[in-house]
Amino acid sequence: MTIYLTEAAELIRSLLPPTARPPGDDHALFLGYAVLMRAKGTRTTTSDVHDAWVAWMLGRGHDHRALVPFDDLSADAQALDQAYADAIHAAARRYEFDAKHL
Repeated sequence: MTIYLTEAAELIRSLLPPTARPPGDDHALFLGYAVLMRAKGTRTTTSDVHDAWVAWMLGRGHDHRALVPFDDLSADAQALDQAYADAIHAAARRYEFDAKHL
């Protein structure tokens, strides 16, 4: 049986462009993105994506120089989250979690 969040996480992953490089062993990260899709739909921001990544990294006990608030990241680092936000938006539209309905 496919759980709805797993299905949404897989859809989000499938909608990433080939240039996106998700980290390995990241199923829990994409589950977080699926929660964002259900909670915020097309209103999900790149800052939200970053926050989900930070939470995932902290849960794994990892340290990284990007474990700072989104606004403290360089423009290049912030831009890395755009592909994930776009994929979440596309998945939200498929599931009809559009901003106008939330």
